Amino acid sequence: MKQFAPSCDRNRDPILSALCEVITAPCEVLEIGSGTGQHAVYFSEMFPYAQWQPTDVAEHLPSIEAWRQEAALENVKPAMALDLNDAPWPVQQSDVVVCINTVHIVAWPLVQKLFAGVGQMLSPGGALFLYGPFRYANRPLETSNEEFDVWLKTRDPGSGIRDFDAIDALALAQGLKLAQDREMPANNRSLWWIKQS
Repeated sequence: MKQFAPSCDRNRDPILSALCEVITAPCEVLEIGSGTGQHAVYFSEMFPYAQWQPTDVAEHLPSIEAWRQEAALENVKPAMALDLNDAPWPVQQSDVVVCINTVHIVAWPLVQKLFAGVGQMLSPGGALFLYGPFRYANRPLETSNEEFDVWLKTRDPGSGIRDFDAIDALALAQGLKLAQDREMPANNRSLWWIKQS
């Protein structure tokens, strides 16, 4: 049941460097779209003072659980089903929400539900962290990301690389203020917002 994604190993250390500015004290972390479970195990090991809650749709839970049980880390909670279509979410409150390589995979209405859910459950002063490729109005999309976007939309017309401005507007509507937009390897970005009190 344990799945492996090479990209998780490639991007985990650059993401870690960004998360070090987000997860700075003991906190509850909700990961949305945990995928294979590799990131949940790696980041919870790097942040032993954070309680990490991995979530995903039900079909991905066995792999996440396999990684979690093998790692035997006390600060990784059992994987929990979280479908962005569902309400209410199974986690009612969190200090940090981490969502890696997800908003370009799910359909736009689910991205909207992601931000609406985060707006309801994120603690004041808490952070929403996103990682992945994004479009910007002031510069052309990189060639590799253009090709990736075509591949995504061929696979699922509802998916695709999202406009930063549209994403930021969703955040603002939920009382989230952009704290950082960081360039990452392979034409990705790390974005995080802070929930205003």
